[in-house]
Amino acid sequence: MTEEIKKTNDGFVPIPTGETPAQPATQRAGQRGGFGQGQRVGGGFGGQRKPGFGRGGGFSKDRPNDGFESKLLDLARVTRVTGGGKRMSFRATVIAGDKKGKVGIGVDKGRDVSQAIEKATRRAKKNLINVVIIDGTIPHEVQAKSGPAVILLRPQKKGRGLVAGGAVRAICELAGIKNVSSKILSGSKNKLNNARATMEALKMLKVKS
Repeated sequence: MTEEIKKTNDGFVPIPTGETPAQPATQRAGQRGGFGQGQRVGGGFGGQRKPGFGRGGGFSKDRPNDGFESKLLDLARVTRVTGGGKRMSFRATVIAGDKKGKVGIGVDKGRDVSQAIEKATRRAKKNLINVVIIDGTIPHEVQAKSGPAVILLRPQKKGRGLVAGGAVRAICELAGIKNVSSKILSGSKNKLNNARATMEALKMLKVKS
């Protein structure tokens, strides 16, 4: 085996012909695709995202429209105290209806706002009730109570509109009632209790024989 002579600071050192001198670390890393100038291999960080997956990592697809409209009535941040500390979550109250006599209310919790609203919307569509509507209004006067909230609903003539506010107006609008007047007989200002009392009042509606 022949030898070559390499000049160093210590003098001339013989190097075998079959071997190559050591390369710098950056150059070696670049050749094997490390932190140098080597080509990045797909599938690591910065790789192309797979189609069909949203930003949160879950599978996203376009859902068909089922004809229901939803409205967020109330959103509250609740805290559950456990032995390990406090756990924060959000509670959403959503009203869903098709404006053709079907309406429902859903209450659910989630770790973030979007999760709470989505779960409450699904629950509202599962709790739908059929509302008796005659010529755009209710057939008779009705009064209902849920907890401390007491709600009174009265029918109105065509063109009067929705003489109501807050939770009562939102429920009547999504149910398809166009003319009605309401009154809160209690001093409760809780939206959830007023909404539940309104739903109980709508359940009591019957067609007069």
